[in-house]
Amino acid sequence: MANYTELLARIADRARDDESTSALTAGLPTPLSPRTIDSVEERLGFTLHPLLAAVYREVANGGFGPDYQLLSLTDGPTSEQAVECYLQARASRAGTEWAWPEGVLPILTWGCGMYACVDCRSDQGTVLLFEPNPGDPDAAWWIDSPSLAAWFEHYVNDTGWWVRAEEGEDLDEMPSWPEAQERAAS
Repeated sequence: MANYTELLARIADRARDDESTSALTAGLPTPLSPRTIDSVEERLGFTLHPLLAAVYREVANGGFGPDYQLLSLTDGPTSEQAVECYLQARASRAGTEWAWPEGVLPILTWGCGMYACVDCRSDQGTVLLFEPNPGDPDAAWWIDSPSLAAWFEHYVNDTGWWVRAEEGEDLDEMPSWPEAQERAAS
């Protein structure tokens, strides 16, 4: 198991910095207990990626991160919660061409139906972009970052595609996620 101590400290520092410069200074949501994380995993039917579990356990229950910020995992301050979002997507899309892949947890909404998601079945915690707006289910899943650690590094360092897009940079296409259809069928 990887040691994320340094990265977690940097994420927490950045989250506190973001929170202190925000117009809404209610503070970061309280981190979740290990017991709550266990309960969430039981409800989901899969284990969270270790870094993702550590972020929710040691930093905060969402409420920080790029753009619209991380969703609360469960019972948090945001109206949309990751667990409910995942369970609803799996149930409502089952058996359709838009079926939601098993083990792919939405962690952040980009708006307009787009989500950053973590593939909790991959060792690295691949971060995926779900982008349904072109209307083609075969082209809705993209690899945002090969690992959750790299994705959080982009957040901490302001180097993610979302920063470059805000600055008007024309971005190259992300690679498509080849496992989307196979995983959605499971």
